[in-house]
Amino acid sequence: MQLFLQWIETRLMPPMARISEMRHIRAVRDGIIATLPLIIVGCFFIIIANPPVESWAKAVEPYKELIVVPFRLTLGLMALYASFGMGHSLARSYQLDGVSGGLLTMATFIMATVPVNLDDKLPADQALGWLLPLQHMGGAGLFMSIIAMLIAVETMRFLKQRKWVIHMPESVPRSVARSFEALIPATAIVLFMWTIRVLLDIDLHALLQSLFQPLAIFAGNTFLGAMVPVLFIMLLWAAGIHGDAVVGSIFHPIWFALLDQNAAAAVAGKELPNLIVEPFFQWFVLIGGSGATLSLCVLMLFSKSSYLKQVGRFSIVPGIFNINEPIIFGVPMVMNPMMFIPFILAPLACTAVTYAAFSIGLIDKISLLVPWTLPGPIGAYLATGGSWQAVCLHLFNLILTGVIYWPFFKAYERKLLAEEQAQSA
Repeated sequence: MQLFLQWIETRLMPPMARISEMRHIRAVRDGIIATLPLIIVGCFFIIIANPPVESWAKAVEPYKELIVVPFRLTLGLMALYASFGMGHSLARSYQLDGVSGGLLTMATFIMATVPVNLDDKLPADQALGWLLPLQHMGGAGLFMSIIAMLIAVETMRFLKQRKWVIHMPESVPRSVARSFEALIPATAIVLFMWTIRVLLDIDLHALLQSLFQPLAIFAGNTFLGAMVPVLFIMLLWAAGIHGDAVVGSIFHPIWFALLDQNAAAAVAGKELPNLIVEPFFQWFVLIGGSGATLSLCVLMLFSKSSYLKQVGRFSIVPGIFNINEPIIFGVPMVMNPMMFIPFILAPLACTAVTYAAFSIGLIDKISLLVPWTLPGPIGAYLATGGSWQAVCLHLFNLILTGVIYWPFFKAYERKLLAEEQAQSA
């Protein structure tokens, strides 16, 4: 075990740490995180439009299309909002103007979609003008928003490095000067996207969808698609690297896109297509945070070791709200050979059990994103549209992780007890 941890520390940790600090990875993460308030609000309107009680569902049915309008303009435009956040973050990392980076990224993303005019198919008094299709503006367009970020901000940086920008006198207000500095990059970006999308008629959304479809199928509906990300997240955490920040930067866009597909299917009254989405891990796998450590917090409250008892006391309340840095660095869980196995095994066991429960239909697939700081049973109940079976699964997994942690916890407790007794002797 010590050799394995040493291999992770010396061989795996350095490149993974570099990856997690790459400016483009950070920008993607920042952009997605910035959209969470809108996503969560939009998901609440899905709950209202699809209540868990049949009589309530019948009551809201006539008003369903009105109720889901906020959903269509929040979660339904997730990629559009994220594109601004990504561009802003990446531009700031290059010491460029963040607002210009965000706006040019958003413009690049929008120009990947050609507006359509349906006036010839409508009565004259109902003409709508040019319309922008929204099917790629939600989670399905996240990969395009990442490409848009790269095109826009890297173009800005390239032109700025070569001083191919308009410089205004210092007497000009900074806000006006920034606008003129972005003029030449904006022209280059618009001409490039116009050439690609209009003149060459290359559908970038369709191209990206065809490239990532196999990965989406793997990540969304296969057993390994659930197990592999969890395994790598926990291996990195055990080595002291924020595993979710590294692995999540790759898989979060996929999980959000799959959740968006489920949400759209739920609104349309269709069967949900994807089993593995973001809340799958939040409410049934990483219970209390990475490593599924909430049960360990409970065990430590009753520890004979004064140190572990104290760690349990200051970790239990944050753990209930899915914040577990106190226990990860307090026990510690990182670089700790005695806790290495359960720290990895507990989430993997929860993943296997949860996948089985969803696969055989014990619990309906997930279409909602609710605040990650909710206590687990409440989050599981809301994310599944009011399923008590989901609450039972969450509690079962909580007990399962406690059983897995127990023998390793007791062994670690005996070690610390011996050290405490030696110090007091």
